[in-house]
Amino acid sequence: MTRSQRLLAVVFTAAGALHFLRPQMYEEIVPDYLPAHRELVFASGAAEIAGAVMVVFPRTRRLGGLWLAAMLVAVFPANVDMALNADRYASLPPALLWARLPLQGLLIWWALRATRAAPVQARQKSSASLPET
Repeated sequence: MTRSQRLLAVVFTAAGALHFLRPQMYEEIVPDYLPAHRELVFASGAAEIAGAVMVVFPRTRRLGGLWLAAMLVAVFPANVDMALNADRYASLPPALLWARLPLQGLLIWWALRATRAAPVQARQKSSASLPET
């Protein structure tokens, strides 16, 4: 595993765990138009942890990156809703709420980049160094 992959797995495991440890914090940012706020918080936390676990294992790493990217796209409307309704989040500066939007794009890029398939040359080089049986 690369450092980026390890960090990705740690970040999303921690973020997912927080959904279970402090659900009320996340429930407050679920848009009003969605039902079952607590259930959605737990589902998104579980999705983050599942994606992080997939990143750990080489056989599921690429799927894990795609999973995390899809999950980030799915929660993007909540970030937009927060930015548009900044008055609901008095403890957070509106500029920070707007800054989260491009940050989401960076996180998607990181998840896809860190878990992309190794270039063919690198795979050939690593398999050439394995002893023959």
